[in-house]
Amino acid sequence: MNSYQIILADDHVLMREGIRNLIDNVDDLKVIAETGDGTELMNLLKKNSPDMVILDISMPGLRGIEAAGEIRSLYPKVSVLILSMHKRQEFLSMALAAGASGYVLKEDSSEELLHAISQVRHGRTYLSAKLAALYSNDIIGICRGNHKHPSDPLTHREREILKLIAEGHTDRLISDMLFISFRTVQRHRFNIREKLNLKSTADLVKYAIARGYISGE
Repeated sequence: MNSYQIILADDHVLMREGIRNLIDNVDDLKVIAETGDGTELMNLLKKNSPDMVILDISMPGLRGIEAAGEIRSLYPKVSVLILSMHKRQEFLSMALAAGASGYVLKEDSSEELLHAISQVRHGRTYLSAKLAALYSNDIIGICRGNHKHPSDPLTHREREILKLIAEGHTDRLISDMLFISFRTVQRHRFNIREKLNLKSTADLVKYAIARGYISGE
């Protein structure tokens, strides 16, 4: 049986070494490459064909959430498992919205990490048991994009575009990132403002932070 191939992306060398040792002790799992830089990760993906990327959120070069989105767009068959120290809802929400299939905390046990790999490998979405205990099923569903936020009139696509607007991306760049026309982005922006009765970009940013779409820090 062919081994399940994994690339590790975390800027902490000791963390990568520990994960590699853990994974390589499982017969049908294999770490084929590792890096501590998001941009280098994308270069590794051009040269390798992994089944999964285990990805930290905080990395130089290209942030983990941005990398997850790039992987989803360019390599849709590659699963992304986020391994992070962040417990806050906005990180979980952004990671799952970007296309991650799992979210595990660095404080979780090695057994849970292996369980998460197995679950994602078999097509399931996995969430750290500690996060599942922190957030209700409704919140988790919202993070996964299964439901609209309570009292939130925006569609999933409008929330996605609002998040990108709040992160400072131009309409032209958003159209490139989401593979939709510039005019479509402008129409969504207009609809968002009308639904929320907000006129300025600053007000849109405040709304996005309040809803947990992005971090206010």
